[in-house]
Amino acid sequence: MGFLSILSMAHKWIAERVKPGDTVIDATAGGGVDTLALAELVGPRGIVHAFDIQQEALDRTQERLRSYAHPDKLPEVKLHLVSHAKMAEAAGASAQGKVAAVMFNLGYLPGGDESVITVPTTTVAALDAALSLLRRGGIVTIALYPGHPGGADEAAIVEDWAASLPGALYAAVLYRQPQRDTAPYLIAVEKR
Repeated sequence: MGFLSILSMAHKWIAERVKPGDTVIDATAGGGVDTLALAELVGPRGIVHAFDIQQEALDRTQERLRSYAHPDKLPEVKLHLVSHAKMAEAAGASAQGKVAAVMFNLGYLPGGDESVITVPTTTVAALDAALSLLRRGGIVTIALYPGHPGGADEAAIVEDWAASLPGALYAAVLYRQPQRDTAPYLIAVEKR
């Protein structure tokens, strides 16, 4: 049968914790795959916030949502053309401590400008913002790509960030293929 890919595992962990009507965040909209998956989970009464710094990514996300077979089953999706580091302000005070899940898929936009990448300074600020928004039992998933330029440094910094979280407040796990040091991997953090 084989192990799940890192993205399939992230979706599995999120699906176990998110229910219809929840508020969720896609911190890196990209092509909209995670945004749509989150929208399906929360349904028409939920809220999805999706962030990206590239209009092309938000356009792709909007197109993916438009082409969904059952648009009446999707919630309002708020697309934000702003850094994920600004998610707390963009989501608003009403989201504070109420977000069920935040997904990060770091790196660059597939098929886009590969020189535009996520960087540790804004990523760590975004991860801190995500934790401030998370409800008890909520989850943050972070897909890391050490194989591209800048990716290994960012992955190491994110791993250190997760390792430094106080265990009384957060549980963090690593899902990784140890045979290849450049293989993508996943970190997840759950708020206790």
